[in-house]
Amino acid sequence: MVEEAALSGGTAAEIAVSVEGAISGGRLAAGERLPTVRELAARLEVSPATVNAAYRTLRNRGLVTGAGRAGTRVVEHSAPAARRLAAPVGPGVRNLADGNPDPSLLPPLRPAFARMSGKHWLYGESGAAPALLDWFSRDFAADGLTAQYLAITGGAMDGAERVLQAHLRPGDAVVVEDPGYGGVLDLVPALGLRPIAVPVDADGLMPDQLERALEQRPEACILTPRAQNPTGAALTGQRAADLREVFRRHENVLVIEDDHAGVISGAAAETIAGTGDFPRWAVIRSLTKTLGPDLRLSCVSGDQLTVDRLIRRQQAGAGWVSHLLQELAATILADSATPSLLAAARDAYGERRQALVDALGGHGITVTGRSGFNAWVPTPSEGAVAQALLARGWAVRAGESFRTSSPPGLRVTFASLLPSEAVQFAETLGSILRGDGWGYPA
Repeated sequence: MVEEAALSGGTAAEIAVSVEGAISGGRLAAGERLPTVRELAARLEVSPATVNAAYRTLRNRGLVTGAGRAGTRVVEHSAPAARRLAAPVGPGVRNLADGNPDPSLLPPLRPAFARMSGKHWLYGESGAAPALLDWFSRDFAADGLTAQYLAITGGAMDGAERVLQAHLRPGDAVVVEDPGYGGVLDLVPALGLRPIAVPVDADGLMPDQLERALEQRPEACILTPRAQNPTGAALTGQRAADLREVFRRHENVLVIEDDHAGVISGAAAETIAGTGDFPRWAVIRSLTKTLGPDLRLSCVSGDQLTVDRLIRRQQAGAGWVSHLLQELAATILADSATPSLLAAARDAYGERRQALVDALGGHGITVTGRSGFNAWVPTPSEGAVAQALLARGWAVRAGESFRTSSPPGLRVTFASLLPSEAVQFAETLGSILRGDGWGYPA
């Protein structure tokens, strides 16, 4: 039970703030039970209705959940601090932790700047640059996806946030991948939503586990069709068909596909909802991995209601994504050299992934992902292994930032890892695991 001093207040708002502060400060842990309404009302000398209102606010924000006779408890991962950014990497350390693409494989910016129109965009003009919309429309259509209703947003997470806000209310549940992208795992509770974690294997979400999760009646599901972060999982045609059948039994669920890596992922485009067969759906394609993280642009294709709501909400706030940014992206994409540059990046990432998989396999360490430029390496003790690697000159991300209840692991970004370096890294990791007696082959 939480310490008495951790909770305070005379109004529902004050009590809710004190509980949130206790969660953020670590004084209330995930799964910990809050006092009953009557207990806390007596302690704070307020009415039970006041405490009830405070708890309702916390439930709506996704911070606590009612558990019947077990009482009100703090939900898992309600504190974003659990997924804070990795510490800066010092000199002499090889950075395999940052999640970035290889800068040398990104299309150059300077020639595109020189070809831009220099036009000043003004209030009242279209929010989406026609040239960029046209490119995305062709991109979706080339993979057999519907592109009737489109919106430009500021990156994949901006698109996901706006799609969720178009339909969901605080307190609603959302299915997320486990392990999954830390940005999604932070975004869901930040919107006051409740995550339901579903395990991921090499082919994506596991259908039987998804079925059980959907029986809890979530409002939405966010999944990654390829280049899944952190595992590198990618949907096969069969897995996509299996998941589609599961969702058909729960057609009211909003299906959001975060296809953030696109053509450089190294896997064919597969979709569950992108052909428009479901009432509520969205497919998000981003340019941050292909053109660079600072070109924070994505396109959302979805059903008419979802896209219309997204655009109306965008107009009421930011208004639009910078037209200069949109024109820059469209100029790069229109360059005749860009397709071959992106194909070269895709091939390079594929070769580096295979080199790492082979090198780790030589030490009995199995990596299953087949797309993108991140790999998930299962380890018995992620924090200790990550620290041991750092001491030997290799920075990776401990898996706590990416998982809810899945076993421990490390995320390794191999985007710029050369084959010779992969051998060195695998030898170092293998020696650490064998040296600590964790059962890996000598």
